Amino acid sequence: MQNQVVILSHFYKEILELEEVRAWDTGCMFNTGAGLMEIFNDGECPLGQGTIRHFALATDDVDACAKKVKEAGYEVFIELNDIVISSTPEFPARIAFCRGPVGEEIEFFQER
Repeated sequence: MQNQVVILSHFYKEILELEEVRAWDTGCMFNTGAGLMEIFNDGECPLGQGTIRHFALATDDVDACAKKVKEAGYEVFIELNDIVISSTPEFPARIAFCRGPVGEEIEFFQER
């Protein structure tokens, strides 16, 4: 079985083109532009309260992100969609959701 850190690194670095800051035996860290995302793959227990199961990455091109993910063989489980968040003021956005290499739900989000 291929090392999960290698799979994580490939997905976030090669497909989503995030800069890998560092990697170690059980995880890796990526620069998201406005912060760092740290991912671990050594959990054995069910995810507990407080665990992040979903996160959103802002992008200038949701369509391109979804295309890259699909071409790499990952599931896009919420296809490209234009939405309006009913806030004050209303907030139009384009979104798509995929599953990452360890089952994490990733939302690609583009403000319209």
